[in-house]
Amino acid sequence: MHPTWNPDADPKRWEIARTHLRTLIEAMAVRFGEIDVYLQFSTRQRCDTRCQTAEGDDCICCCMGENHGGAAYWREWIQVGDTTLVSSPEIRERHYVVRRADVI
Repeated sequence: MHPTWNPDADPKRWEIARTHLRTLIEAMAVRFGEIDVYLQFSTRQRCDTRCQTAEGDDCICCCMGENHGGAAYWREWIQVGDTTLVSSPEIRERHYVVRRADVI
């Protein structure tokens, strides 16, 4: 598979398959000395109906209280079990600077 140019992204960028990422990053760092790498991934948040309707401070939900008592009311939740909720996916981004070993 070849890299795909995404002119609509901000910033504009080349996009590749995950399986080629490490090889490409290492080769580019060797050639250019330093590169910026932006990784995007989709996440879903999990919660529980008992957490979202809870009153008071007692909660041991996997959201760690972020949605306690309905705090994240703006999210669109989908119930996937008796009490389990998942949110619509969010796109998160991480930025890394990768340098060739001899570059300080």
